Amino acid sequence: MKVNINNKETETAAKSVACLAEELQLPAKGVAVAIDNKLVARTDWSTTPVEEGDNIVIIKAFCGG
Repeated sequence: MKVNINNKETETAAKSVACLAEELQLPAKGVAVAIDNKLVARTDWSTTPVEEGDNIVIIKAFCGG
């Protein structure tokens, strides 16, 4: 299915946010995910579905200035 991740159309087979995070090899900490401008708590990643056409924003924390 096709979703938009950070404004880029992306093909994915992930059925949940947790599966998407694994597919994208996101780090275990320091990552936030929002779907259609709604933040998804990490505790809900495994139960939050990813659906065709979703607008997903992934933010990674980093150190530095």
